[in-house]
Amino acid sequence: MVVKKDARESRVARDRLRSYEARQELHSRLIGRRKRDNLLFGIAGVVIVALAIGSQVLFSTLNQPDASASASAVPSTAPTGDAAVPSPSLSQDRVWTGTLTIDGIALGVELDGAAAPQAVASTISLATMGFYNTTTCHRLTTSGIYVLQCGDPQGDGTGGPGYSYGPIENAPADNLYPAGTLAMARQGGNASSIGSQFFIVYEDSMIPSDAAGGYTVIGKITSGLAELQTTVLSKGTADGSTDGAPKVPAVIASFTLQ
Repeated sequence: MVVKKDARESRVARDRLRSYEARQELHSRLIGRRKRDNLLFGIAGVVIVALAIGSQVLFSTLNQPDASASASAVPSTAPTGDAAVPSPSLSQDRVWTGTLTIDGIALGVELDGAAAPQAVASTISLATMGFYNTTTCHRLTTSGIYVLQCGDPQGDGTGGPGYSYGPIENAPADNLYPAGTLAMARQGGNASSIGSQFFIVYEDSMIPSDAAGGYTVIGKITSGLAELQTTVLSKGTADGSTDGAPKVPAVIASFTLQ
């Protein structure tokens, strides 16, 4: 009887040991799984944060005022420097006429100093000192809006005259910029970022206002636009996109006003 009792107690002890070991193994597995899950959650969190930061950087990059903005974006430019802004009085509140020569094509120009005195004064000052001579028209858009953007000494949409100014003047209330319109480019959402860059509208374009408003219209092209269309604009962009550098390089030889 004692032997049977001892054998029974031994079996019970072994069963208890096996049960304890099974519970320990299960506990270890649970802990391991929890650590693995925590590690995965941690990695996922890092990935999410990295993606969020990356998206923000990409968003900021895409919204930088440069020549690589999308075709649906409005013409843009970067404010530069702290040189003195020409006095609006230089415009004399009158109509100025002149010639903007691009690739040998003499474009007749008319600027309205009464409607946009500050922008016209700046344009007169820059043209008189020969600022625009030999600069390129760095940007052509061929879908949605139809503009040739010029006036950047850097040739990439980031340059200017060493100053920037505002406010926006003479912007169309209906956002319609007829073919032949001459208007000033600026940084998106910044009414005080106008510099030397301007754009020529070669087909009627609806250019939506942004938080800062519309775009300062300084005047119009009175002749030569059809020839520019044939020789430069109709050729599209260098890379075949709807927004980029013109395939046919467009260089300003001179800009005279009187």
